[in-house]
Amino acid sequence: MSPVIRAHQGFIDKYIGDAIMALFPESADDAVRAAVEMQKQVIIYNQERQRSNYPPITSGIGLHVGSLMLGTIGEEERMESTRIAYAVNLASRLEGLTKVYGAGILVSDSILERLGDREKYMCRFVERVTVKGKKSAVSVFEIYDAETEQSIQLKQASAAEFQKGLELYFEQNFTEAQKLFSKICAINPQDKLAAIYCQRSLKKGMYGVPGGWSGIEALDEK
Repeated sequence: MSPVIRAHQGFIDKYIGDAIMALFPESADDAVRAAVEMQKQVIIYNQERQRSNYPPITSGIGLHVGSLMLGTIGEEERMESTRIAYAVNLASRLEGLTKVYGAGILVSDSILERLGDREKYMCRFVERVTVKGKKSAVSVFEIYDAETEQSIQLKQASAAEFQKGLELYFEQNFTEAQKLFSKICAINPQDKLAAIYCQRSLKKGMYGVPGGWSGIEALDEK
């Protein structure tokens, strides 16, 4: 991971257990290209593990952009460098969501807005979330350029139906939305995001939604 980050004009702030916090000061494109390449390196590494009869590993990446403070904290006997910012907190929360949605890379709408050419990447909407302490919602997107060729083909083939299913879902037409997401799941059982929206549509179709429902999910702090 480290050489890939450096090769894309990034630098590592710190290692946190099995996690890496990296910063890309030049552009959002550097961060996204690095994320895609990092996931490809995981695929290569898993091929090596398979030859040694080791189970594969997975890695999730969350990306967000914003201002931050970078400096040293501590006291005379224990000093270290660190960064403090809402942007860092949200990036960490997005990384956590990759486990929920079975996604390799999740990015905020702020990242997409700053890309030089958004059409270069294969992405799709995931959901809108709010983080504790913030009133405004953040739109989350999945970038799946680093997935297997079969997975990419299946997601691309169902892209139009997935988008239509989202429109029906947010229009509260849950019955029709559930049909579309169910169809996608039948073709691509590995599409965890489609499966989640299929279950949500089924549940909301049966029990309804509270008044003023906007489709925004609250993302709890951990």
